[in-house]
Amino acid sequence: MKTFACGDVIPGCSAHFSAADEGGILALVAGHAAADHGVPDVPPELVAAVRQHIHAV
Repeated sequence: MKTFACGDVIPGCSAHFSAADEGGILALVAGHAAADHGVPDVPPELVAAVRQHIHAV
């Protein structure tokens, strides 16, 4: 199981995500980025930042 806290990358965001693997986290975060942050196409730099903050639980 993996977790990610959006606030680790976007200060002030309280969204948290859990998924079986990194791919699941990235899919959830992509939807969140589009819906809540107005970022429909997540740039590679943001994907890299998210990957650095995904944690195993």
